[in-house]
Amino acid sequence: MGKKKKEECTALITEPTATAPSENGKISIYEYEQRYVKRQNVRGAKFFLRFFAALVGVFLFVCLFFVTLRVFDINKYAGYGTAAVCVLLYIFCFIVPLVKIFRAPAFVTNVNAYTARGAIRHNRKVRHDIADKIIDLTSKVDGVGWYDSKTVGQLAIAMKTDDEEGIKRNLTALYSGSVKKSAKTLIFRSSLKSAAYSAISQTAKLDAALIVFVNMQLIKDLVFLYGFRPSDARLVKIFGRVLQNSLIAYGLSGLNIGNSVVTTMGNAVKGIPILGSAISAIVDSSVQGLANGTLTTVIGYQTIKYLNTEYKLQDILDGVDVSETEVEFEEACSDLETELKKKKKPAMAPAV
Repeated sequence: MGKKKKEECTALITEPTATAPSENGKISIYEYEQRYVKRQNVRGAKFFLRFFAALVGVFLFVCLFFVTLRVFDINKYAGYGTAAVCVLLYIFCFIVPLVKIFRAPAFVTNVNAYTARGAIRHNRKVRHDIADKIIDLTSKVDGVGWYDSKTVGQLAIAMKTDDEEGIKRNLTALYSGSVKKSAKTLIFRSSLKSAAYSAISQTAKLDAALIVFVNMQLIKDLVFLYGFRPSDARLVKIFGRVLQNSLIAYGLSGLNIGNSVVTTMGNAVKGIPILGSAISAIVDSSVQGLANGTLTTVIGYQTIKYLNTEYKLQDILDGVDVSETEVEFEEACSDLETELKKKKKPAMAPAV
């Protein structure tokens, strides 16, 4: 009987793929693992996150450096002024947003049976921090308009009464309502900025730098709006997209899109060179602006997709039954102890 119990215990530990809900109606941690958890290298994700952030920073520095050199060739004093402006832009439009993004809390959702309980406690604290921030911001900043005031009032009551279900319910209502609407507004405004800056700059390196600034600011604003950031693994993908957007913007600036469009217009503008060059400039800037604005829109929606996904996952994880794993562990240890006692042989009597 002991051997059979030991085999069952071994099978349970090595193949935790049970999908049946537990007796109290909650899904088991094993079912959560099977459905939602992806194998990730946590240290690798942290390394690549910093690597991509550094790569974006280096690319931005190079773009600003060559912009400054170009101005220096025109006028030395204007070059000094441009260098000072570029340094300030680098600090306040890249370093500051980057630091704020990294410092924002993140939910832990990629867990297993051994880390689930700690993740649930961590996520509960993050929810409370988010609720405190939303309540504080709504009460102190007039006209912010990001959050529905009625729902925030109910959230404040839930926080005071320590009503965990009320906190989750009201946060969910905010994220599916006013926060979602505010996020779309932020994305639309940032996309317009990208399009406008692309039309104004007309320089590949400056255009690419401006795209980095707008994209980083948008990510920082969305993280601030939601109150938390995506996980390291998902931030890697977002920063990779920022780098890709800036490289695409750099490439678009070097393409003479407008002239090729004007050529296809045939004889309509052949005899009017001034009109032809004007149309060329307009088409170049509008097509490039539309492309860069669209890329910024992609960044925004990718970010809120990850934020919404991780919020839903932490909510599911909060309802997972992790108590059964402790019972199973205790039973496994008890069975192992029993089996070892059975196999332990009595000491041999010493020879006379």
